[in-house]
Amino acid sequence: MSSPQAAAVVEVTAQDLHGPGVVFCPNPKMTQWSSHPKVYVDLSHDGQGKCPYCGTVYRLKAGEKIAHGH
Repeated sequence: MSSPQAAAVVEVTAQDLHGPGVVFCPNPKMTQWSSHPKVYVDLSHDGQGKCPYCGTVYRLKAGEKIAHGH
């Protein structure tokens, strides 16, 4: 039986964003990058978001800004 792990926190920069303030999970740097379907996590509201599948929290690095294009 495996013990539950604490959710990972991944700090991202503005360059890591795909589209207007989103990242995708799992990301290619994860050891189990194909462990669940690809989902987009929205960081545009408060600078962070959580993957509904694995619980990984993505947080915009301090001082980074999300470019809002209209």
